[in-house]
Amino acid sequence: MNRVATWAILGLTLTFLIGPFLIIVIAGLSAGDSLAFPPQGISLKWYIKVFTVESFQASFAMSMFLAIFGTLAALLLGIPAAYGMARYRVPGAEFVRLIVSSPIIVPGIIVGLALLRYLVIPTGVSIALALFLAHTALILPYAVRVVSGSLDNLRVDMEEAALLLGCSRMGAFWRVVLPNIRGGVLAAFILGFVTSFNQVPVSLFLSGPGVRTLPIDMIAYMEINYDPSVAALSALLAVMSVGIVFAAEKFLGFSRYV
Repeated sequence: MNRVATWAILGLTLTFLIGPFLIIVIAGLSAGDSLAFPPQGISLKWYIKVFTVESFQASFAMSMFLAIFGTLAALLLGIPAAYGMARYRVPGAEFVRLIVSSPIIVPGIIVGLALLRYLVIPTGVSIALALFLAHTALILPYAVRVVSGSLDNLRVDMEEAALLLGCSRMGAFWRVVLPNIRGGVLAAFILGFVTSFNQVPVSLFLSGPGVRTLPIDMIAYMEINYDPSVAALSALLAVMSVGIVFAAEKFLGFSRYV
């Protein structure tokens, strides 16, 4: 394959990947009152407006809460699970890994419908709690897999040396294991945060009056208002996600863990 064909394929690939993002960014700069591309003039008013919409503020706070604390909860469950499967012979370990990975394998629409039908309706649990539990369950597979990868790359003799020197198993975990896998833990947190913040199918089923994540609130907003503010907000969220992943790659070597 000659150089011209190579560059042509590369250009088409980049256009396919980056093109939609550029269209959204430019559409958000429209000076008109309706979402359109090409834009009707250039203005930053819609990028400014997204910070003044009260529903966006409330749903952004909810999404941040779920992304941060849901990921922390998943790590609290996932790190011990990954450590146990890496260091001990757990009966049916492969089956356990399959069960843990099921939220990734099963479509989100099915997970959301099942949680609504068999958790929220029968128990009467609050929508906010149901969302928290759902996001924690969705992030748990990422936490287990990323942390497991870090543990597989950690030399076992380091932990054994700490045990031979009189350290307890728990002490060896806190003083030797955890500091050496902190890069993997941070990578799992970032991956879980981005996954939770941008999650749609499950959140769509578990949202209710006054309790919405930002992506669901954007969908509801577009049903009533068809202005460029949604494009502007989408562009800002995309920049935030890309910025987080870029920073993680630069300082943590994110691609080594995922």
